[in-house]
Amino acid sequence: MLYTRNKNEESSRVDRIWLQQYPAGVPADIDPDEYASLKEMFEEACAKHRALPAFTNMGATLSFAQLDELSRAFGAWLQHMGGLVPGDRVALMMPNILQYPVALFGALRAGMVIVNTNPLYTARELEHQLKDSGAKAIVILENFTHVLQEVLPRSELKQVLVTSVGDLLGLMRGFIVNFVLRHVRKQVPAWNIPGALRFKGALSMGLGLKLEPVAVGPQDIAFLQYTGGTTGVAKAAVLTHRNMVANVLQSSAWIKPSLQTQRIGVVITALPLYHIFSLTANGLLFMRLGARNILITNPRDFPAFVAELKKFKFQFISGVNTLFNALLHTPGFESVDFSALRVSLGGGMAVQGVVAARWKKVTGNILTQAWGLTETSPAACINPIGLDFNGSIGLPISSTDVSIRNDAGNELAVNEVGEICVFGPQVMRGYWNRPDETEKVMFGDWLRTGDVGRMDSRGFVYIEDRKKDMILVSGFNVYPNEVESVAAEHPGVLEVAAVAQADENSGEVVALFVVKKDPNLTAEALIAHCRAALTGYKVPKHVYFRSELPKTNVGKILRRALRDEFRAQPGT
Repeated sequence: MLYTRNKNEESSRVDRIWLQQYPAGVPADIDPDEYASLKEMFEEACAKHRALPAFTNMGATLSFAQLDELSRAFGAWLQHMGGLVPGDRVALMMPNILQYPVALFGALRAGMVIVNTNPLYTARELEHQLKDSGAKAIVILENFTHVLQEVLPRSELKQVLVTSVGDLLGLMRGFIVNFVLRHVRKQVPAWNIPGALRFKGALSMGLGLKLEPVAVGPQDIAFLQYTGGTTGVAKAAVLTHRNMVANVLQSSAWIKPSLQTQRIGVVITALPLYHIFSLTANGLLFMRLGARNILITNPRDFPAFVAELKKFKFQFISGVNTLFNALLHTPGFESVDFSALRVSLGGGMAVQGVVAARWKKVTGNILTQAWGLTETSPAACINPIGLDFNGSIGLPISSTDVSIRNDAGNELAVNEVGEICVFGPQVMRGYWNRPDETEKVMFGDWLRTGDVGRMDSRGFVYIEDRKKDMILVSGFNVYPNEVESVAAEHPGVLEVAAVAQADENSGEVVALFVVKKDPNLTAEALIAHCRAALTGYKVPKHVYFRSELPKTNVGKILRRALRDEFRAQPGT
């Protein structure tokens, strides 16, 4: 059945004005119970697309048939050799390499819960996540095993499976890649974990074992997906199979009509699959549609990234604003073949208008802005594919209600600014073992997102900023996104972040941290540029030039780290 609102649910009071703006063919609702689980969805995709390529990395490709076989083997190993049972948590600590989807789908097929783990975690961060999740097994790239070694005695891990970048690249290519990383680039620090097994060996053993049938249902947990932890201790959003299935079907319902009869064959996956945006929008969605994911292991090596793009006629690429901006400034990007490109999807942070304009000019494709959170699996709003960039985060997607509320929880009128709240089948169950934190963000089945925004008369949602990032100048709210968008339009600016700086007269003022594109750019020139487009209290009072800005693993600029610099200064 379709996911429709019960008359007794609070969401029934929301007027879904956005439905009139839906592109032709996009349904008002989807059926999140079309599949009982991601396991069922994956196995259907493997049966349907067996002969097609599924994932490509560093010149090697796994077909859907091979992915089916290898993931089945890993699931069987977990059951028979790993000592794990359905519901146990399995941590995956890898960048975009072929081993990731094999381990992901293998563990899900065995009824286990995935704990996606950032390979760049410090020992403190890794220890927290392993202890908090109660993970029983981990698949980890050898480059990061020395960090695990430090915290292993304080975790509940029973199985450690270590892999190398080249393990699934074929005998000769894999040997060369592993040799270069270990002995030439020296990117594999020494480690010693007694009892650790090689992931490749586990696969070999699993090929001779039977994957026992496991009943996985909609309400079973699929992922403990940790938030970035930029506002304190990282929390795990409990995402069920139904949450994830719903978001895959919602995303599919949104994108397919715009493609008409054309099939998306090649997808560029630069953001790490352990991040919720890439996991759903690239890995799960296009797995179901039978597309080929091109895995970019190190997207920060932009010359190599561009060289990889030149090898494929791709139809889809996703990323964050900083990634698109960096590509546009990488020599050779303009000569990539964009003739097949149909969808460029931006999320994770606000897409700046100047970046969207440059992207369209260079690629001929519109940069479509989407929005969501870890807690919404993640998609909640997406702009219609092919609609010119309008600065909004789009319309609520199928089976999703959005309401703008004040601090008291009351719904606000059209174009009034308040907290964006979301209702839908993709909204998380809550935070893992944190009922107090869950209580703060959930009222009934509605999620308080912490994002501040408004909805116009057509149902398009405009995000102003995160509540925690808002700057209060003499009692007036200043949203960093707006200031950053104006500053980014200056031709001498490559990257910019706006944060609050304490001020004895106005409480706070706007400070800009800037990476220059033009080495001759001055603070005075940039402030003058902003003054021409912003009212007085929004104009930056201080400009600090940097060679780079602190970012998350997916390239989102960390404003909190910049604010912390001010707090660390004497007298502040």
